[in-house]
Amino acid sequence: MKLGNYFGEPTIFTSLRLPLRDKLASDALLGNSDFLRYWFSAILNGFGGYIGALAVPLCAVLLLKATPAQMGMLGAAAAMPFALFALPAGVVLDRNRKLPILLASKAIQASALFSIPAAYWLGVLSVEWMYAVAFATGACNVVGGGAEQIFLTNLIGRERLMDAQSKFAATDSASRLLAPGLAGLLIQWLTAPYAVLLNAFGFVLSILLLRDLKVNDPQPAPSDKHPLRDIRDGLHFIWSQPLLRTLAWGVGAWHMLFYGYAALAVLFATRELGMSAGMLGVAQMIGGLGVLASAMMLKPLTRRYGASGTILIGVGLTTVAFTLTPMIPARLFGYPAASAAACAALSFFLDCGVMLFFMPYTAVRQKVTPDAYLGRMVSTMRFLTIAVAPIGALAAGYIGEHFSVRAGMGCVAVGGIVLTACMAMAPALRDAGQPAAALP
Repeated sequence: MKLGNYFGEPTIFTSLRLPLRDKLASDALLGNSDFLRYWFSAILNGFGGYIGALAVPLCAVLLLKATPAQMGMLGAAAAMPFALFALPAGVVLDRNRKLPILLASKAIQASALFSIPAAYWLGVLSVEWMYAVAFATGACNVVGGGAEQIFLTNLIGRERLMDAQSKFAATDSASRLLAPGLAGLLIQWLTAPYAVLLNAFGFVLSILLLRDLKVNDPQPAPSDKHPLRDIRDGLHFIWSQPLLRTLAWGVGAWHMLFYGYAALAVLFATRELGMSAGMLGVAQMIGGLGVLASAMMLKPLTRRYGASGTILIGVGLTTVAFTLTPMIPARLFGYPAASAAACAALSFFLDCGVMLFFMPYTAVRQKVTPDAYLGRMVSTMRFLTIAVAPIGALAAGYIGEHFSVRAGMGCVAVGGIVLTACMAMAPALRDAGQPAAALP
């Protein structure tokens, strides 16, 4: 007998290897090397994005002493590109290969984020600089984000989109658990601009992963239509489909509320509840548990209630967070730590709700749209749903500046309750998931 067999080492390795091999063989996505590289790229971007989501507003709040109105402007600057560029971006996406657009967008985002610590070290960082960075990254999200969604559909096919979304949610939950805590520690020890560097490096690594992918990304056939005709066709396609039309106004109203909430959330946590950057990072880590819970619940909820029911559950959970957050006192039960714990608990409901809302929403709209309309559908829906977001951010900032931060967040809560009720009564959502007819 060989020594290795005597000690049982091959048996141990076989017991570990065989289940892994069987899992890879039974899961088409895990056996797709291009998808795995795309997935790892998404993990890097998600991890860096969660760090940036905390570090960028804290740069404005802690270093630049931004007011509520300025925080509203910062949120509006990030959303404004959707109003300006989303519709022409749809035409560009339908007429060009997606991977080069995706890589160029990531390169610009990395450069914009690198400029924040560079400006800080040079002593020229300002609120206006933050506006410019927010606008640039928002513009890349418009074009590159649309390319990413279509590229994923080409990579794995429509029938595997929900499975892919579940996998993304599982790893996203890990990023959501770890990234804010790391960001909080970095900000506490080194200041916020250093944390932004991690987000920028994530985009660089993502480019290196994706640049050599060999996937179905053909150059679309040349179009003899005027771009304005293509834009009109995209709007007409969505307007003619009751499901997409209903989702457009529902998701648009939600984005307006969410951007209003986000404009004031960091101010509320740091100035109303007295939370430090480290405490805020730990509180947001709890949101990662919400993302993990959503990943575990997505398939069972979709099987039981369908895509429309899962969307409504997600909207309802975000409304719970919108409503209860401004009610947290500065010293819950006499303890500031209890207030921080309540804020963390509501972060769980918010993140869980966001994922349960957007994962089926994204999969359904991709599933019901013909290939010829994918680019215009994605960009037109992003225009219709996010173009109004600056209104929410500016309005919340104005109310927070002239009344109070709690008053601004209270208005968001009222809007969330009304939106949840309206979406629950929308007839088209009951038929979510039915394929839309292609237009000539």
